[in-house]
Amino acid sequence: MRRREFIALVGIAAGAPLAARAQQSARVARVVLWRGGIPSDTVVQRNVTVFRDTMRSLRWDDGGNLRLDVRWYPSTFTAEDMRVTAIELEGLGSDVIVTTGAPILGALHRQTKSIPVVFTQVTDPVSDGFVADLARPGGNITGFTIFEHSFAGKWLEMLKEVVPSIKRVAAMQNAGHPAWNA
Repeated sequence: MRRREFIALVGIAAGAPLAARAQQSARVARVVLWRGGIPSDTVVQRNVTVFRDTMRSLRWDDGGNLRLDVRWYPSTFTAEDMRVTAIELEGLGSDVIVTTGAPILGALHRQTKSIPVVFTQVTDPVSDGFVADLARPGGNITGFTIFEHSFAGKWLEMLKEVVPSIKRVAAMQNAGHPAWNA
């Protein structure tokens, strides 16, 4: 056997275990989707389906390289229920938690500082203390807000354009919701 052939054979033999190991150690990401609503709600189910389909389009296939764990919380969840569930989710060893709403985000914010949390449908994450700033959230929490306070005046302007005779406007809010300062 010639020297070059011998070196090539040794190189192939040395690299084979690395290639085999690389194929066997495919990473599986664990994502918890913690959201409100009831599983039988068609709108909520459609949102979960869109999430799965979008992840699949990004080459994260549930059951393949992604383990998606969907958790539901009913409207009757108490603050203690949320705290206990946040502790449980932290113990799962998730790579990321995706959630909706300020009450659930509040429980996660108090519980974990190491697992990345992505939120949706939170009114004012800065005032609630979940993120430092929308442009640079800092910490382990980031997401999408559903309300921009500067729009409130525009809503009144638009209402006045639609109904010029309007004299009074009333606003209702849930005083117990963490997004509103009671």
